[in-house]
Amino acid sequence: MAVHIEYETELSLGIDTEKIIRDVIDTALEVHQCPYAADVNVILTDNDAIAAINADYRNLAKPTDVLSFPMIDYDTPGDFSVVESMAAEDCFDPDSGELLLGDIIISVEKVTEQAEAYGHSKERELGFLVAHSMLHLFGYDHMAEDERLDMEQKQSAILEQLKLYR
Repeated sequence: MAVHIEYETELSLGIDTEKIIRDVIDTALEVHQCPYAADVNVILTDNDAIAAINADYRNLAKPTDVLSFPMIDYDTPGDFSVVESMAAEDCFDPDSGELLLGDIIISVEKVTEQAEAYGHSKERELGFLVAHSMLHLFGYDHMAEDERLDMEQKQSAILEQLKLYR
């Protein structure tokens, strides 16, 4: 598994962000029984930078906590067999052979704000955002109520396995 983490802000969470990110990604892959070694990019940034990206991609000129950019268009969320019908260069890194899942962008400021607002640790909030985003990289969404409930259950399973409780 390759996890590329870029810290693009001078703001610090004061926690071991790399360990949390790697642990959550690894657990999400394990829980969803991904049959491939995977590659994920994670960028930690500030509210101004994520607001600009949010404006560019979602036409919402405001900061958000996390943005996900999946590389695979799944027929069924979490069903990795779809990559078997795709061209290798469309979903696998030609050098490492790893499945390119996509990019996760997280606002460090939102991690702190939301941890305080929800009364839990920054570790738990960062873990939640990574788990949530990994599910998007697996093709899950939360536009309909049943999808939202399914994602919440899957997020909880990942976080509980890592003992990242509210």
